[in-house]
Amino acid sequence: MQDVIVRLRGADEHPLVSGIVAVVGRRRVFIGSPSISQYAPDRVVLATHKIDLRGFERRDGEVLLRTDVLGHRLIDVAAVELVRAYDVELEDTGGGWVLVRLDTRRPARFFGLIKSRGGHAARDWKAFEPLIGHARSGASRRQSGRLSGFKPADIADLLEDADKAEGGEILDRVRSDPELEADVFEELDPDKASRLLNDMADDEVAALLGRMRADDAADAIADLRQSRRRRVLELMPGPQRTKVITLMGFNPDSAGGLMNVDFVSCAASTTAGTALAVIAGATTIQPEALVKMHVLDEDNRLAGVVSVIDLLQAEPGHTVEALMDCDPIRVGAEADLTDVALLMADFNLYSIPVVDGQDRVLGVVTVDDVLEATIPEDWRRREPAPRPVREITPPDDDRDAPAPNSEAR
Repeated sequence: MQDVIVRLRGADEHPLVSGIVAVVGRRRVFIGSPSISQYAPDRVVLATHKIDLRGFERRDGEVLLRTDVLGHRLIDVAAVELVRAYDVELEDTGGGWVLVRLDTRRPARFFGLIKSRGGHAARDWKAFEPLIGHARSGASRRQSGRLSGFKPADIADLLEDADKAEGGEILDRVRSDPELEADVFEELDPDKASRLLNDMADDEVAALLGRMRADDAADAIADLRQSRRRRVLELMPGPQRTKVITLMGFNPDSAGGLMNVDFVSCAASTTAGTALAVIAGATTIQPEALVKMHVLDEDNRLAGVVSVIDLLQAEPGHTVEALMDCDPIRVGAEADLTDVALLMADFNLYSIPVVDGQDRVLGVVTVDDVLEATIPEDWRRREPAPRPVREITPPDDDRDAPAPNSEAR
């Protein structure tokens, strides 16, 4: 026996064993489950004396346990980390053999196909998300996968730990949701993001950066090779391209280089109810930039700010002018990031407006961006704190059961 074949049936089902790959002479042949009576640690017992000797050809959706799973890494869904598979356990359910458990701790017998006797506690297969690496099986994995239920920062951590093949499969699944892909790239380490972007075509990079926050897109553009920057910028949507070019004109270590150019603003005569409606409709703006409404005068200069909490607690008909802070903390575009961080800490600010010499708002710096920019690199690389175990509800899977196995390959 060379390998065991299973078919994935969704996140809430154990994979069904459809047969084995056996070597007869020098030929690899398929023996279907109906012809197998027992799987044992050291042998497979056949239920027939006849087998089809035509050469084995792998079909779409098939997963080979020795080739694709054992010795390879999978995603531990609860811990959101990559773990290596060392052993698997098969079980006869009466209606067929299924893959029920997986051991991610190195067993005494490496590369087995039945649970080892080394005393390791195997875990339910459903606790893992497989990374198979077989392109023709990708469609079934995308349909049954659970990556879409992960937070973008978690997926970014997985990508940073993944090798090229693993990262390619993770990205392939993420790309089915373009907005999720953009969110993930915003969370990536700049070096990792740069390497991934270098493997993408110019039009793909432009489309991705067009969905990202302008400040993150500007950072990504700056990390591209000089020869690619102009082409990618030309392919980007016009409004996003303008924002990115504006941000690229600032020192990346200044408030101007870190700011988000998208923010909410209104006139002083606006009512609290209307201001809240503006914030509610700003679905494309970074949530951290929505904690304050920026009040502008007729010359678009900063007249004040009012927090979303004050707006929520005010009568809907009250004007913003009566609620706003008329002398808000602000910084110039050239302000050093350390100074910005100290101001935000001293005044307990979640965001701070960035203004030009005429007091016109250029953008806002948010606390999450300040933390990311000022936390030392060696702190980022520390071993993360233990993650609380969480349950992820598998997606509904109403697909039909796998087609009956045939020995004629």
